[in-house]
Amino acid sequence: MSTSELERAHESLAEWCRERDYTGHDPFDALNSRLFQATPLKRSRAARLVWTQLFKRSPLSFRRLALVPAEENSKGTALFALAALADFRRTRAKEDERLARALLGRLQCLRIEGFGGAAWGYNFDWQGRAFFAPRGTPTVVPTAFAARALVEAARDLGDESYLRTARSACDFILNDLPRSEETEREVCWSYSPVDRTRVFNASLLAAETLASVGALTNEGELCQWAARGARYVANRQRADGSWAYGAADFQSWADNFHTAFVLTSLARIRSACPAASGDELDGPLRRGYEFWRTAFFRDDGWPKYFHDRLYPADAHSAGAAVVALLELRELDPKAPELAQKIALWATRNLRDPRGFFYYQRRRLYTVRTPYMRWSQGWMLYALARLLEESGQQAAGSGQ
Repeated sequence: MSTSELERAHESLAEWCRERDYTGHDPFDALNSRLFQATPLKRSRAARLVWTQLFKRSPLSFRRLALVPAEENSKGTALFALAALADFRRTRAKEDERLARALLGRLQCLRIEGFGGAAWGYNFDWQGRAFFAPRGTPTVVPTAFAARALVEAARDLGDESYLRTARSACDFILNDLPRSEETEREVCWSYSPVDRTRVFNASLLAAETLASVGALTNEGELCQWAARGARYVANRQRADGSWAYGAADFQSWADNFHTAFVLTSLARIRSACPAASGDELDGPLRRGYEFWRTAFFRDDGWPKYFHDRLYPADAHSAGAAVVALLELRELDPKAPELAQKIALWATRNLRDPRGFFYYQRRRLYTVRTPYMRWSQGWMLYALARLLEESGQQAAGSGQ
């Protein structure tokens, strides 16, 4: 019964996204406002921060009034490609292969030129507390998810051209991203070529890319770099098993989906590279998983954004958790069971009858804005992976 419910949610969400050609709005796209860009405020750091947070936190969307266009986001396209690849692995249907190739082609077209290797960024100016990244700045997170999709495509579709592009992304990581901390055993990559921040999940996504590509190309040097990146993050785990978002004092919080990113990347690096295996990663991975599993989820599958409070419940947290749990099933045989609980909770509490997923459920209201990357991309990826896992289990049991 639950599997059929998730299949219906997957099908209706996939159709909703296709009808909109995988374009839409994003929690952080407020600076794309033609209204804002026509004012002198666009040159003010404080104004950019306030404008972005106003749009992100508001229960209502002002994007049409502020002339914020619906656009394609490279990380969102990577997530949709990953979902299509999971569907293809499950069905082996030609239409799923065609969709995966079409999305991968679009992803290739979204590459940012002018750097030492393949790179991707966001389709909006981004103002954070640490730095400002203009639209078109390549950043490690969308680059890593693009590389993940390309690596899986090279494996699943038998097309070496995808692997060549993913290998080029390694050149971007090694040649264009500043290394804000580096020793013989550790390294931390910055978020973009224009900053020197130490964001743990972002640096680890860079390491994951190097590990995944190195495992396919048999380049031991890439795996050695990945092992150093993994050690840097593992060695900065807190006593309770959690990780802060980053190394700076103002980055001390821990949240659900960034923790899921850390755990997923550590597991992928450990699996891909023998140089990164052993107790120095196994212990932090297990402690991190136990903290995350215990602190961030209720028994009914409710995914908490922060470990110490119930609200908000966020579609991004739900989707990233499902993907992470399926990656960690060797660590915990019950992880797929929790993944299904989370997917069902999100389907029953954050899904609109029209097929898309809401942004967040807060204590007094629900923010129903259908963000394409943040909510739809992650939930489609999660549902596709969960259905793939269910199909493998059914095949293994002879059903």
